[in-house]
Amino acid sequence: MPRLTPAVVRSLDILELFLDAREGLTAPDVARRTGLPRTTVHEILTTLAARAYLKRDDATATYHLGLSVFRLGNAFAERLDLHAVGLGVARAVSEACDETVHVAILDGADVLYVCKVDSTQSVRMVSRAGGRVPAHCTAVGKALLAHLPQDELERRVEDGLARLTPNSVTEPDALSRQLKEIRTTGLAFEYGESNPDVSCVAAPVRDHTGTVVAALSISVPDMRWKQRPETEWATLAADGARHLSTELGSA
Repeated sequence: MPRLTPAVVRSLDILELFLDAREGLTAPDVARRTGLPRTTVHEILTTLAARAYLKRDDATATYHLGLSVFRLGNAFAERLDLHAVGLGVARAVSEACDETVHVAILDGADVLYVCKVDSTQSVRMVSRAGGRVPAHCTAVGKALLAHLPQDELERRVEDGLARLTPNSVTEPDALSRQLKEIRTTGLAFEYGESNPDVSCVAAPVRDHTGTVVAALSISVPDMRWKQRPETEWATLAADGARHLSTELGSA
């Protein structure tokens, strides 16, 4: 195990207390929670405040997270590459089930496939990274639509719901019911709605702010979909989306 610098560890322990302290913390609060001597706490708080990692409210003697934390978080977020990170997670999910895995984002009323990892099996879904499909016809798209504000959802589908297969959802009320269930369960399903004889399950991916920014799906020909319980496909997709969310900084 690498040797850690005690003073840095104490400083980080104190800083991390503020992640869940919306009302701020006083020096006695910090001393009580960490068990550190008050003089040590005072020195660390003063240093963090001087570097703008904390901000002191003189009226209440409470400390809050400062601008430097915000700047670091933004710098971290700007350096994340959804394609590169998503591709790595998609590969791991695909290796676990040997099926096609997509990571996608919304682009207007469509989903845009940011990355794709193919199944090694001869019968598999035909798609490509960079491809676009009407969002409401796909599990990955419905996982994204479900987390839009209502006015934005209506704006994106105001031109109507296209039909790609006989199973495509084209009635707004039917889509609305599905999206409500997706928000409840955290999972979206598609049964031959974009490709005949292919079923899919998807889960949303969140960034460091908790915002849904992408979704991850597993696409399986029906001949193999029924070889596993649906809950097993769902768990694989949910775990993959959760892993990717963590890589993007989601708590």
